[in-house]
Amino acid sequence: MSATKPEILAIVPARGGSKGLPGKNTMKLAGHPLIAYSIKAGLDAVNVTRVIVSTDSEEIAAVALEYGAEVPFLRPPELAGDRSLDIDFWQHALNWLAENEDYRPDYVVQLRPTSPIRHPNLIDVCIDRVISTKADSLRVVTPAPATPYKMWRVNDNATRMEPLLTLDNVEEPFNQLRQTLPVVYWQIGTLDVIRTSLITDRGVLSGDHIIPYIVEGDYAVDIDQQEDFEHAQLIIETTETIRFAETST
Repeated sequence: MSATKPEILAIVPARGGSKGLPGKNTMKLAGHPLIAYSIKAGLDAVNVTRVIVSTDSEEIAAVALEYGAEVPFLRPPELAGDRSLDIDFWQHALNWLAENEDYRPDYVVQLRPTSPIRHPNLIDVCIDRVISTKADSLRVVTPAPATPYKMWRVNDNATRMEPLLTLDNVEEPFNQLRQTLPVVYWQIGTLDVIRTSLITDRGVLSGDHIIPYIVEGDYAVDIDQQEDFEHAQLIIETTETIRFAETST
């Protein structure tokens, strides 16, 4: 790591295929392609050194270049399937950059295009927290809409079920008042900050020391259906978030 300022790479992962909403990464949100909001978030962040899009799609690559991201490679199709894991494209990207550019960042930031709602200084705040706490990684979370202490596992023939979680010193937590149960949080796709060595040396994305950044549920937007675009546009138009100077429908 540099003695002055760490090298921080932001990657926007964007597969060309999407079964739920085909072509959603390039669909317009308030006048701009969905992926453009994550690119802009990375470019606007003071701490981020580079913004790269990892995609298997030439169409997405063209849009990414138009909005200022780098696309130094196309992701191999076998790493862009429905069952591909995040660790797959991260290892490919970091290996490619090391082998072809001798580039090895200290930290990486994942900016999923399907979570376009981010406050303007969010990325910098999260990066500073990871560095100052010497954590392995940071994940953005939001209060869970339902408590897992009232969830169940059901066997294959539906003849028996067991609680998903137990709670020390509390008998039948699933019968307790919700407000008396521990507060839990749901991980969302807004951003992750990760120490690069976790990926390159250990083959993991989170590590042992994970810290949270908590956002309210109203800002936990994950674009999966057409109505999600409408919700995201309302937030962009009415709150302080990453947006373009001029937006239109």
